[in-house]
Amino acid sequence: MKTILKAAAACAVLTLAAAANAAPLKLAPADPQPSGVQPGLSVVYAYPHDVKTLAEASSALKISSEPGLPLAGLDNRDTEEGENTLTSKRALNVVARITGYVKLDQPGIHNIDFLTNDGLRASIGGQVVGEFDGRQSCDSTILTEVEVPSAGWYPVDILYFQRQGTACLHMRMGPDGKRPKWMKDSAFGH
Repeated sequence: MKTILKAAAACAVLTLAAAANAAPLKLAPADPQPSGVQPGLSVVYAYPHDVKTLAEASSALKISSEPGLPLAGLDNRDTEEGENTLTSKRALNVVARITGYVKLDQPGIHNIDFLTNDGLRASIGGQVVGEFDGRQSCDSTILTEVEVPSAGWYPVDILYFQRQGTACLHMRMGPDGKRPKWMKDSAFGH
């Protein structure tokens, strides 16, 4: 039994060490770069009876979805109970597929995280940069280190769901070694 515990502990230490030394995720800019980009992000909603996981959220969008008014960006503060989620037509059990672009002006290594209530899988430049598969109050995802190879527009693809209570969705980003800041709505387009 002691041998098994020692082996498990050694694996855990190696896993943490590997994660700490992992290379940043390299984002891919949109190719070609889009022209005529409109402000905000496109969104499609589904309204299932209940939703508790990203898999259920994805299924709900395949069963029935409808376009919503574009989001101004990803600075959606925590709502009061009963307020509609994002630009949807209801407060509870809302699924959203959010797409468009984010303009990243500073090449280099950056850190990204999201505040979400509830579930989220966010991809930028072809990489998953934020994920939480469950239910929570407005709280952050794990900080993700990314490499921005050049200034320009990067594709955004987000699966989001809100189940009960309040809703929020924010994105923060900042250069490596500095505290991430809220992304301004003006950084997003579709």
